Amino acid sequence: MNLYKFISPCTLCPRNCRVERDKGEVGFCKVTDKPMVSSFGPHFGEEPVLVGWGGSGTVFFTGCNLGCVFCQNYQISHLMEGEYITVSELSDIMLHLQGKGCHNINLVTPTHQVPQIFSAVEEAKKRGLRIPIVYNCGGYESVEVLIELEGLVDIYMPDIKTFSHEFSRDYLKAPDYPEVVKEAVLEMKRQVGHLKVNEYGVAERGLMIRHLVMPDWTEDSKEILIWIVENLGRETYINVMDQYYPFYKACDYPEICRRTTSEEFNEVYSFANRLGLRLAV
Repeated sequence: MNLYKFISPCTLCPRNCRVERDKGEVGFCKVTDKPMVSSFGPHFGEEPVLVGWGGSGTVFFTGCNLGCVFCQNYQISHLMEGEYITVSELSDIMLHLQGKGCHNINLVTPTHQVPQIFSAVEEAKKRGLRIPIVYNCGGYESVEVLIELEGLVDIYMPDIKTFSHEFSRDYLKAPDYPEVVKEAVLEMKRQVGHLKVNEYGVAERGLMIRHLVMPDWTEDSKEILIWIVENLGRETYINVMDQYYPFYKACDYPEICRRTTSEEFNEVYSFANRLGLRLAV
């Protein structure tokens, strides 16, 4: 594994900022070449297949390679709450979460810190880490980097936020998001296949997709669901989510300055159900 080759000049994500992060320079994500963590602990608010009875061992990484104006974790992603730690300290966190009985290590927003994170994963495995690694991301990924992660990630959990260039430009600050997320998710599926759970109903390996239903964007949601069926298969595990709230700068955009209605969510969820997708419960 030579993931550090992507960090200076930085080409870890499709933005290709090309800053020298090993010299302290920062690009869009605002993080250097050291791990930067906001918080960690057992999480019981994730999908049931991740939570089980011991919780999902979440590690929230500071910064992000997307600029979502409605980010619910904006204090971490945009306002940069967190602190730099060492790779060994990150390894300690992973082993601590395993010791607490967590079923997996859930890497939340890992894209821009991949070299640091997987150095820690390798160190932790040498010290006894044995639970699955979950790559919990926004879907704006470099396929070249994902290829390097083959065999290191057990469960990929990307968002598919939109297939609209207008949405991507205005709300994510990433106009090429639709093309990028399609290629990235196809590579994730190639590596790990459909989600597999053990006899206790806890996820062990595979692809899980999240999609947040947005106000006034139900047709975009349907387009995403059709693409999933046609390109990934009906067995794809997907969580169609209804918890949109206009956090952060969302109300700078009047059209998304409201909650998704129950009618909008039910329209999308019912459509997914009719397609025969494997829906999170």
